[in-house]
Amino acid sequence: MTKYDEFRELLKSNRSYRRFDGNHAISNETLCTLVELVRYCSSGRNLQPLRYRLVSSREECEALFPALKWAGYFTWWDGPAETERPTAYLIQCIDSELTTNCLCDDGLQLEAITLGAATLGIHGCIIKAFNAAKVTEALAIPERYKPLYVLALGYPAETVEIVDTDGTTDADIKYYRDSSDHHIVPKRPTEELIL
Repeated sequence: MTKYDEFRELLKSNRSYRRFDGNHAISNETLCTLVELVRYCSSGRNLQPLRYRLVSSREECEALFPALKWAGYFTWWDGPAETERPTAYLIQCIDSELTTNCLCDDGLQLEAITLGAATLGIHGCIIKAFNAAKVTEALAIPERYKPLYVLALGYPAETVEIVDTDGTTDADIKYYRDSSDHHIVPKRPTEELIL
């Protein structure tokens, strides 16, 4: 297998997981190791304005959970059961004293972290739907740091699979759970992505 093939497989494995093994903790040391990866990402203007609040204690995880919304297409689902909740989080914040626009740094860094986590058997869900005021209060985040994303992390307790759409522009791309309770993620074919 070539390095390209290995990287492609890593990308394919790097899905959004929403149910985790609640008994398998992630240490602050592991979170620091993942944050270290962002130092090597490109940064607009090389400003490097993003900061991370590490969350690994059970108490902080429990305090954070109510501020999050899970799986927008699953309007009937309030998120993972107590035994399947993330055991760690990274709160990506922008330092508002440096800038209010991080350009594309946020996505680049989140992808670096989730790919790095996947190599350790850890997976996550990047969450944009959250109550920023509640997150800030629950974690006592200083006012200058504005939460942009919450990255929920854990060892997966579900199967996530990619399937191809039918290749039409109006194809249904909504993720769903199949009869085996696997999380299915439709992806458009390469041909549709090229103009």
